Amino acid sequence: MAARRATGNGRQAAANGVRRAAPPPTVSAWPGAPTPLGARFRVGPDGVAGTNFALWAGGAEGVELCLFDEAGKESRVRLGELTHEIWHGFVPGVLPGRRYGYRVHGRWDPWTGARWNPAKLLLDPYARAVDGDFSLPPEVYGHVRDWPQQHVADTVRDERDSAPYVPKGVVVHDDDDWADDRRPKTPWADSVIYELHVKGFTKLHPEIPEELRGTYAGLAHPAAIEHLVRLGVTAVELLPVHQFAHEDHLLRRGLRNYWGYNSVGYFAPHAGYAASGTTGQQVGEFKRMVRALHAAGIEVILDVVYNHTAEAGELGPTLSLKGIDNRGYYRLQDDPRRYADYTGCGNTLHVVQPHVLRLITDSLRYWVTEMGVDGFRFDLAAALARSMHDVDMLSPFLAVIAQDPVLRRVKLIAEPWDVGSGGYQVGAFPPLWTEWNDRYRGAVRDFWRHALPDVREMGYRLSGSSDLYAWGGRRPYASVNFVTAHDGFTLRDLVSYERKHNEANGEGNRDGSDDNRAWNCGAEGETDDEGVRALRRRQLRNLLTTLLLSTGVPMLVAGDELGRTQRGNNNAYCQDNEIGWVDWSLLEDPGWRALFELTSRLIRLRHRHPVLRRRAFFSGRAQTADGLRDLAWFTSRGTEMTERDWYAPAASLAMYLSGRDIPGRDERGRQILDDSFLAVLHAGETAVSFALPGPPWAERYEVVVDTSLEEQGEAPGVVHPAGTEITVPARAVLLLRVTG
Repeated sequence: MAARRATGNGRQAAANGVRRAAPPPTVSAWPGAPTPLGARFRVGPDGVAGTNFALWAGGAEGVELCLFDEAGKESRVRLGELTHEIWHGFVPGVLPGRRYGYRVHGRWDPWTGARWNPAKLLLDPYARAVDGDFSLPPEVYGHVRDWPQQHVADTVRDERDSAPYVPKGVVVHDDDDWADDRRPKTPWADSVIYELHVKGFTKLHPEIPEELRGTYAGLAHPAAIEHLVRLGVTAVELLPVHQFAHEDHLLRRGLRNYWGYNSVGYFAPHAGYAASGTTGQQVGEFKRMVRALHAAGIEVILDVVYNHTAEAGELGPTLSLKGIDNRGYYRLQDDPRRYADYTGCGNTLHVVQPHVLRLITDSLRYWVTEMGVDGFRFDLAAALARSMHDVDMLSPFLAVIAQDPVLRRVKLIAEPWDVGSGGYQVGAFPPLWTEWNDRYRGAVRDFWRHALPDVREMGYRLSGSSDLYAWGGRRPYASVNFVTAHDGFTLRDLVSYERKHNEANGEGNRDGSDDNRAWNCGAEGETDDEGVRALRRRQLRNLLTTLLLSTGVPMLVAGDELGRTQRGNNNAYCQDNEIGWVDWSLLEDPGWRALFELTSRLIRLRHRHPVLRRRAFFSGRAQTADGLRDLAWFTSRGTEMTERDWYAPAASLAMYLSGRDIPGRDERGRQILDDSFLAVLHAGETAVSFALPGPPWAERYEVVVDTSLEEQGEAPGVVHPAGTEITVPARAVLLLRVTG
C-alpha cells in the first residue's frame, strides 16, 4: 500500500511548479487502413495525397498521432479507428519528410506491468527514418527518475512532456524497385565474411572525402570498396545499423555507444551514419551503399539486435515499446514490475507474442526486399529461440523463419548463446542456420599459445567441426570460423596483451571478458624489442593462415589484416575514437603491408581451390584402391596418426586434403577435381623435423606458404621430394601443394 500511495503523491509532485502549455491544435483523420503498420505515404480517397498511420497498441485506451512542423510545433490527431488492436488513420496532406510520434493512453499500474504515460512522445516501432538524438534527460523517463525512495521510483509516473527531448519518426516515400540491382548470391561455402563498423572503417580513410567519412556514402566510396576487392572478401557484416540510442551511464561519462547494440528502431538506418541528411535521406543513402557493394560482388549482412531494446529495465527510459504496450512487448517476471533479462541489457523482447514476432519478421523482410541486404547475423540468437522460458529449437521464431519465402533464402547467422540459463547453444540451431563457432576461436587461440593438452580439438576445428554440425543435413559451412570479433581483442592485441586494458571505458577495468586466451609473446603491450615484435607478426601470420585454411566460413574483423590495435581494450563498445576506428596509416608500414598481402593471397588461394571450401564433411575413408582418403592426419615421422597420437601432448599437427575426393559436381555436372595440399602447423618454440608422406599421398611437394617468412615471395617454387625430412620452423605454418 505504501508504494501505491507514493504513486499518487508522485503524480502531484511531478506536476507542482510546472506551467501547463496550451493544448496543441488538433487535426482530423480519415479512417485509413490497419495495414501495413507504420507510416505509409500514398494517394488516398479522391486522389488526395497523404499518409496512412497504423500502430499496434494492445490494451491501450487511446492513441494520439503527433505531427511536427519544421519549427517543431506539434499538432495532434486522435486515431479513432481500432481494428484487431491496431489504431489507424489516414491524414491528408502529410507528405514525406514530415516528423511524427505517438502518445498512447492507458492505465499506469506498474504492479501489473502497465506503464502507459501519454506525457511521453513515443517513436513508431515501424518508423522508416528517425530524426534527432536520444539525450536521455529526466523528462524522457516514464517514471520520476529522481524520486527520493528509489526502490519505488519506477512506480511514480512522471507527467512532464518528453517531446522536446526525443527524436521523431519521419514519413518516407518508398519509390525504389531495385530493378537495376544484381545481388551477388555467393554460395555459403564460397563466402569470406568481413566484419566492419560503418563509421570505424571509413572515418580515417585518407582517400575518402572528409565529409563522407564515417557514413554509408563513405563505405560506398570507390576507395573503401577497392580495399575490400583487393582483400578478396565476399561479404561485409555491418555492426548494427538499426537506429540506436546511447545508454545513460555512458552519456554521464562523456562517452557514447559506438557499436550500436542498443536498438530502438528496427526499420530505420541509423541517422548518425548519414552524410546526406536525416529527414529520410538516410534511407536512399543506405540503398546506394548496398548497390555499390553489390556492383563489386560483395554481399551485405546486417548484425541485428532483436533480443532487447534501448529501453532497459524498469528504471530505463520510455522511448517506444515500453509506452505502447509494456506487457505486450517485453518478457516480465512473476513480479510484473520487473523484466526478464536474458540479454544482460535490462530487458528481453517477448518473441512468443504474435505481434512481436510480426515486428521482427516485418523488419527482416523490409531490409531484404526494400533495402537490398543479403543476410543477417542475430545477436544473442538463443534469446530469440526461447519459448516461454527455455531455449527451444522448435520455437515460434525459428519456425516462422524456416517457412518464410523471403527469409529462408537469405544468409542467417546465429550468435548461438545468451546470458540466461541454458543459453549456450553452439551446434544446436537447425539446418537453415549457420553459427558463430566460438569453440573454433578458443581452440585456435589455445593451439597457437601452446595451451591445448592434445590436438583432438584442433583437428575437429580445422576440418569443419563435424562433431558440432554433422547432423540433420547440416554442412561444414554451418560453422562461421573466427579468431577475433568486434568484442574482444583485435588480432594484433591478441598477440600483444594477456590482460584487458579497458580503463578508457570508465568502469574500473571491470568490463570485458577475462578469458582472453591470449599470449603477449613475452612483453605486455607495445615494445621496442624487435625480437618480440617479429614473433608477434609471425603469430599473426599463423592465426590468419589457420583461419583461411580451415573448412567452414572464415570471418575476418576489419583492420586485423593491417595490424589494427585497440591498445589492449577488449570491450571497445564505447570508444567512438581512434581506439575503435581503423588506422589506415598502417598500410604505409612495410611489415603491416606484408600482412595485408599475405591475407589477400590466402583468400585468393581459397577462392581458387575448392578443396579448401568443401560443401560436405570429410569421410576419412579410402575412396580408391590405393588407399588415398579425402582427409588424413600425420605425425612428424610422416606416418598416419593413431588413436594414441590424438591423445598425446603435441605442438604439431599435419593435415592432408585430397583434391581427388571432393563430393558434389560443378554446374555442368562434372566431377570436381583440385590440387591436394598438406598443411603442417607447428606451435612449438623450437623447430622440428617433419618427414613428408610418400605414395599414395604424393611424389613431390611444393611450398606455397611459409609463415616463418616476413615476405612470402621466397616460399613458392621450393619443391621437396616425398620422404624428405624438412625443417618446420618454430611457431609456423607450412602449406605444401602436391605436385606429383
